[in-house]
Amino acid sequence: MITKKALIIGISGQDGSYLAKLLLDKGYDVIGTSRDASSSSFSNLNTLGIREQVRLESMSLNEFRSVLQVLSHIKPDEIYNLAGQSSVGLSFEQPVETFDSISIAVLNLLEVIRFLELPTRLYNACSSECFGNTEGEPATETTLFKPRSPYAVAKAAAFWQVDNYREAYGLFACSGLLFNHESPLRPERFVTKKIVSTACRIAKGSNEKLILGNISIQRDWGWAPEYVDAMWRMLQQSKAEDFVVATGQTYSLEDFIKAVFSQLDLDYREHIESDVSFYRPSDIEVSLANPDKANRLLNWKAFNSMSEVARRLVESERIK
Repeated sequence: MITKKALIIGISGQDGSYLAKLLLDKGYDVIGTSRDASSSSFSNLNTLGIREQVRLESMSLNEFRSVLQVLSHIKPDEIYNLAGQSSVGLSFEQPVETFDSISIAVLNLLEVIRFLELPTRLYNACSSECFGNTEGEPATETTLFKPRSPYAVAKAAAFWQVDNYREAYGLFACSGLLFNHESPLRPERFVTKKIVSTACRIAKGSNEKLILGNISIQRDWGWAPEYVDAMWRMLQQSKAEDFVVATGQTYSLEDFIKAVFSQLDLDYREHIESDVSFYRPSDIEVSLANPDKANRLLNWKAFNSMSEVARRLVESERIK
């Protein structure tokens, strides 16, 4: 058998690291990129014990020539673009950088693939944030986009670039509209990581308070290692299509907080405070998903519910 070659752009992040492990287990030759591979720590790859099994290259997605050089050299069978500024909150402070790192980056990728006439298959990481508030209806692949942050605007632009190149040039390119998915590899700037790490410190005797913004927002939370499997399945289809990836179950942030503190036998109400400075200029109140298409066509389903995700996160944090 010919070994498939996969290029993971953004391999150092949560999804990139879990995807690398999945593909290595499937026998792929895995190459990962970073803006400066020689100086990046790739701590997540080390955590998963796969750092030495992955080949690393330096590439700047914002620079066409850099993308051209790497892709012409590697000629991957599959490309997974998971790079770009990934914080919704930070995108309000850095809107230009966010748009460049997501939308311009994807355009460079698509144009290089077209220019080189590579037979590669491209997966682009899109986001449920593109949907905005869906007026009480679960989002599907045909739901209109109503982005409510610079991050979501950038992701929406990248989505339509992928759609356009697929239609205009026949590229095998697709986007995954992933809803929230968590793991122990999440960095501290994500609210779920902040909740879990603070709760565990409180359980160990800390007198601190967990300070949060709006805890009434509702999200669909899943388990990241399951979601990277959906990414891989998208590129194994006979036709490139976009998919919503989610559990199909929505809970409030307060529900998530309660589930985390309950794992530690704590009453969350005794340990949290609200601060309006943590509120975003605009936010999604309720995020609902219908992953039926992924269930049917990809034979993919999320098995870890929000409560199980909370349990796994707490368990991992406690053994650190």
